Amino acid sequence: GPLYECCDVPQCIVDGGCSHGDGATYRGTVAKTKSGYVCQKWSSQYPIKHTKTPKNYPSAGLQENYCRNPDGEIAPWCYTVGGPRFELCDVPLCDVDRDTLKK
Repeated sequence: GPLYECCDVPQCIVDGGCSHGDGATYRGTVAKTKSGYVCQKWSSQYPIKHTKTPKNYPSAGLQENYCRNPDGEIAPWCYTVGGPRFELCDVPLCDVDRDTLKK
């Protein structure tokens, strides 16, 4: 027989444009805060110096300046350019969570 065979491993579903729960797995492209401030790039230390870098949080999906939740906040957020130090983002909830919230 063959030396190896492919295993039937189920594909993980990574959140796309919507957020589950606290949004720790959110990987969409919203890059503005609730008040409309543009997000600072996670890899940048300007204008805000911080430790939430892709290097320090390698599995948190800290790409570009997209809203993320690397540290257990209540929702995806980002450091802002020209606004408060950081702010939560207006990321749409996935349908599953919308239903749960209604109950």
